[in-house]
Amino acid sequence: SGAADWLLWVAAFTLIATSIIAVTKDNLKARLAYSTISQLAYVTLGVGLATSMGIVGGTMQIVAHALGKITLFMCAGAIYVATHKTEISQMRGLGRLMPFTFGAFLLGSLSIIGLPPTGGAWSKWYLVMGAADTQQLVMIGVLMGSSLLAIAYLIPVVARGFFLPLADQEDRPQAPGHEISTIRWSDMREAPLWCVVPPCLTGILSVLVYFAAPTIAAFISPILGQ
Repeated sequence: SGAADWLLWVAAFTLIATSIIAVTKDNLKARLAYSTISQLAYVTLGVGLATSMGIVGGTMQIVAHALGKITLFMCAGAIYVATHKTEISQMRGLGRLMPFTFGAFLLGSLSIIGLPPTGGAWSKWYLVMGAADTQQLVMIGVLMGSSLLAIAYLIPVVARGFFLPLADQEDRPQAPGHEISTIRWSDMREAPLWCVVPPCLTGILSVLVYFAAPTIAAFISPILGQ
């Protein structure tokens, strides 16, 4: 119907526009906030598709996004508690000092992007299948483009943390055993456990949702009359 088509186009515009804005933000929480707007538009898009696959995808997106995004925000909090840094450009090398925090950030990022083995992979898959059912090829392109933009605004945070030198070590020669990629227990500066454990747990839950997806879909299907 005309109303459903209007809803689809509003969701599609929101997906792409807010993802592009997220790419431009250097403040980590601001980047995650714009990402949230984009990711919630997936739910609207799923409803607008008005297909069983689309609605299942939108419903699963609520679960996958909740776990993925709360993981990312808690990681941002842990980084601030440990280092008082809020800008992504200041986070060079922090992944080697905070490997658990940045590892959890990676899991949350994979869920937001929609890559296995996280629950976000299934929600995006169902949404793409819902768009294919209605031959909405433009919407398939929008979904793929949004995931590519999510890669652009999330993965550099992890790459910068693990593979770039700390700001105060950038111009120093690396001693044997202290190469850029080395993680040493003695060098770790993780936030307190109460800051690190929760995002690690929600990151693991994001992975468990990937394997529980068929059960979740089976729970939703009777609501749709299937």
